[in-house]
Amino acid sequence: MLARASAWRTRTFRALRHVHYRRYWFSQLLSLVGSWMQSTAQQYLVLELSGGSSAALGSVTVAQFLPSLLLSLFAGAVIDRVPRRRVLLATQVTLMLTAAGLAVTTHLGVVTLPLVMALAFVSGTANAFDMPARQSMVVDFVPRGDVPNAVALNSLSFNVSRTLGQAVFGLVAALGVSLLAGGNPDNLARLALPFYLNVASFFVVLFVIATLPFPPREGAGRSTVLEDIREGLSYVRHTPAVRNVMLLVGALSLTVINFNIIIPYFARVVFGAREATFGILSAAFGLGAMAGALWQASKPNPLRNLRVGGVLLIASTVALAWTPGPVLGTPVLAACGFGMLSLLVSANSTVQLVVPDHLRGRVMSLYSFVLVGMGPPGALIASTLISKQGPLGPRWGLLALAALGSLSLLALWTRLPRELPKPVARGQGLPAD
Repeated sequence: MLARASAWRTRTFRALRHVHYRRYWFSQLLSLVGSWMQSTAQQYLVLELSGGSSAALGSVTVAQFLPSLLLSLFAGAVIDRVPRRRVLLATQVTLMLTAAGLAVTTHLGVVTLPLVMALAFVSGTANAFDMPARQSMVVDFVPRGDVPNAVALNSLSFNVSRTLGQAVFGLVAALGVSLLAGGNPDNLARLALPFYLNVASFFVVLFVIATLPFPPREGAGRSTVLEDIREGLSYVRHTPAVRNVMLLVGALSLTVINFNIIIPYFARVVFGAREATFGILSAAFGLGAMAGALWQASKPNPLRNLRVGGVLLIASTVALAWTPGPVLGTPVLAACGFGMLSLLVSANSTVQLVVPDHLRGRVMSLYSFVLVGMGPPGALIASTLISKQGPLGPRWGLLALAALGSLSLLALWTRLPRELPKPVARGQGLPAD
């Protein structure tokens, strides 16, 4: 038994044996705990400022993810041209400053919904460059054979931090009542403490990024930015393994992968929960996602769970629509998180293993476009369908989102890859359909 457990641990965390990846992974884990505390506090702040409006929550989500929709193609070309250290330092500093802006204005009681939307747009602009830059770093610090494991471990750190950040949000907000809000639980200043803690977490990741030895990568040559963008688009269009995976991720991002809207709205409005229960529900989703990432990290074939993850995600979303309250909602949301991460880790690993290095920034920016850039229209669709004022109401609206996701999965089922094609080297031409 002990031997089997040791073998599982070695197999599941094998990418961490590479020292530079290990330094980066732990620094991101710490920073993301702060980021998830901020994200949860921001969601709750918006609901407080708007009187529980799903439309306001959707509008802030649109502001945060709209830059990814608008800038992803340009960001990918920049990432393939500019040193990644410079890109990451700029984006992390920008994200730290937006967190500081939320902390101070919330603490002083001058925060407004338009200000939250403006800061969300600025942080979204930074993330449009930051996310694909960080995703393209995986191959810098691990060999090709460990790429699927590193992708899964990246998702694991993301969801461990989600679980920790959202689980302690209620405790941090309660501590903020006594430290910042004068003992008044209705004073919005209580929500400033998560923002302050997030600011502090950025210093660690900034130090690690500044000291990591980024290997040189093949440059962009004499092509223009527009030509670089066209090359990336042409590659995706002519590579079925990448194209169909991105179509699935984009379709599900428009429909069921909108839990940043679904969870706070169901917790606050449908279940009538406050901060502590909201944090528990969010943490349950994160725990499920963490389990999905661990499961994927222990599997050598990233394609095996692409379809399984999609089915689990949609089935658990249907179950959530009929969940009567937060007690049963906790395990159902854990199942949602497990299904979502099983799907997304498979999708990300597939793309990372297929794409050639000289196109990595552009292709991963397109991946961010379909995953994160679909956030604005997806948030509008989700917030409209699940609203109490909408034509369907929260539960039937969530079922409608699941039905749309099911149609997308069925349409692409036979077109999703089952075997990994070999990556195409520069100058070899594009694969045929």
